[in-house]
Amino acid sequence: MARHVIGDIHGCAKALRSMIQELSPTADDELIFLGDYIDRGPDSRDVVEQLITLQSTCKVVPLRGNHEWMLQSVVSRGMDDAMWLRSGGKATVTSYGGSIGRIPKDHLAFFESLLPCYETENEIFVHAMYDPSCEVVSQSDELTYWTHLPPSLPAPHQSGKRVYVGHTPQPTGEVLRHTHLVCMDTYCFGGGYLSAMELESETVLQVDRHGHIRRVPIERIAMLMKGCVQWFQGRKP
Repeated sequence: MARHVIGDIHGCAKALRSMIQELSPTADDELIFLGDYIDRGPDSRDVVEQLITLQSTCKVVPLRGNHEWMLQSVVSRGMDDAMWLRSGGKATVTSYGGSIGRIPKDHLAFFESLLPCYETENEIFVHAMYDPSCEVVSQSDELTYWTHLPPSLPAPHQSGKRVYVGHTPQPTGEVLRHTHLVCMDTYCFGGGYLSAMELESETVLQVDRHGHIRRVPIERIAMLMKGCVQWFQGRKP
């Protein structure tokens, strides 16, 4: 059984399609999505359609991001749509034919099914941020959906579990990895990548918004080989 955690998609349907094809999940595999499937990118509707279809292929654990929170608040709770539209919601409305009234019922049901967080024996998954001193399921919506990682990273969670988040874009396009914290938002819609990490091996798969798999540059391979040669040359016989 393979288990992957996947960062913010933001309407990058080509990236998601290539990633799913590359991962080729089976019924025993688990894909954990950290939220923000919609807004900003070109095809939020297609992203949601892919995720709904994927649920019949493998175990999908979809968390709610702040962008799904905004959509649901507009559609179901009567919130004024100005903030959502300013935050990338216009792209989502366009992908649904120009009106939120055209969002299909199965897509609305998908949004309603999203989880605020997910916890296993060794891991915590939440869209935005966490309070190290309390259970993530009990923390505020502000932390769960809205708070970005500060420059001085939060302390390890009291449970000792490693925390996986999205929401805070990594402008370098690299996954932020620490022993106690991983950030998977590698800025796909802004020119970075959609990232998936295999939880046991920590192998990372990255795809750009055009659907191209990221390959290791030749220069980087050469640099690594040079480092290996220097290491061997420096060893005592």
